[in-house]
Amino acid sequence: MQNSLQKKTRFRWIVMTVIFITYMIAGADRANISVVIPYFQKEFELSNTDIGAMASLFYLGYALIQIPSGFIYSKFGTRKIFTFSMIVTSVATFFMGTATSALQLKIGRLLLGVAEGPLPVGIITTINRWFPGKEKGTATGIYMSAIKFAPAIVPPLCAFIILHFGWREVFYVFAIPGILFSLVWFWLVRDTPEESPYCSKEELDYIRSEELSTLDVKSKGTKKKYSMKWLDKIIRTKKVGSLDTTKKVFLSWNIWGCTLGYFFMVGIVYAIMTWIPTYLVDVKKYSIMEMGFVASAPWIGAMLGNLIGGWLSDNLFNKRRKPLMIVTAASTIFSMYALLYAPNDPMFLGILLLVTGILLNLGYSTFLAYPMGIASKEKLPLAASIVNTGGSLGGAFAPFIVGLILDTFNWDTVFMFLSACSLMTFILLFTIIEPREKLDLEMEEEGYKKAMP
Repeated sequence: MQNSLQKKTRFRWIVMTVIFITYMIAGADRANISVVIPYFQKEFELSNTDIGAMASLFYLGYALIQIPSGFIYSKFGTRKIFTFSMIVTSVATFFMGTATSALQLKIGRLLLGVAEGPLPVGIITTINRWFPGKEKGTATGIYMSAIKFAPAIVPPLCAFIILHFGWREVFYVFAIPGILFSLVWFWLVRDTPEESPYCSKEELDYIRSEELSTLDVKSKGTKKKYSMKWLDKIIRTKKVGSLDTTKKVFLSWNIWGCTLGYFFMVGIVYAIMTWIPTYLVDVKKYSIMEMGFVASAPWIGAMLGNLIGGWLSDNLFNKRRKPLMIVTAASTIFSMYALLYAPNDPMFLGILLLVTGILLNLGYSTFLAYPMGIASKEKLPLAASIVNTGGSLGGAFAPFIVGLILDTFNWDTVFMFLSACSLMTFILLFTIIEPREKLDLEMEEEGYKKAMP
């Protein structure tokens, strides 16, 4: 073992793979209900408002546990808490398959939200500890793409299970992978790379040396060809001190502005996740298999958007998070409006939803990467939990409001509402700063000067 660790390892990317698969499973457990809705809605005689409330219960439980989980992770570490959370997630998923009433479905959905709630804070904490600054945006993009990859594969898989077995079997099948990968997490992912037997000293030095990322800029200055002073003026770039106390975190408008923006963006995403399958069946009159494939289109786009956005944030924008957040908010205003005139043809509608997914998610992951640039490592779990609480409340708010709108108005009103949510995010983003370290800015400018002919 010792000889194998003398060379620089890349075990952090094994950790990233486990994060991706584990969170994809969690995402599948929360997304499967959207495909099952038309079937148990008839069995239990539920209104659209009832369905919206049921969807919101997940995010309500999810939101309530966010900030407490931030304190718990800070005190006890991520390994055991995360493993336990994944096991309870699978138990809650299985329980929903046994439900014999709407009340039991609601209890199961609330329990699922409480169980899954600690997962994103644990993952953000793990990424922050396992990756150097210049890779955190990419890593966060990969992590966020997992939650979007799940809905891309869930609709056709659920459609197949329902067609051949029944809606209850969807929950039974989906409960199994979470148990398996909770054990994989406990085996492979330690709280810090220092505790891992698979992480070499060379890799540890690379992860811990924040200077390395700036030295790369200095030694490879020709790679930084463009000065971004013009962009820094637009996005209000400032050198700020790290938020290193609980009081500073709670009093930071930058954290709260990011939180409110994330509230609206998550609301849009989970309104689509909850209601698009129903929209395709009830409004577009698609068959179950057509629905399954078209409903996966926005999530394929979402996965691509998260991956591309994370890479662009780290590389093209050199760890600036706001530019892509602004692009996503602005483009989503128009893409939601475009859905008012969505074609009936499954292929064309699928393409439109694919593009919508890409645009909506280019800057989606950077909302959670943003606190990494402004909070200390010790206070990041708290800062991330606040931002994710806002997102969770948005996920509870929007699907419920969509249900109310559908019982009173129509889908045109729904898409106008979602467009207005994105406009609110766009406005909020210009009230917060882009935090940057002075050394980063100096090295970037030096790299730009070296690249000048």
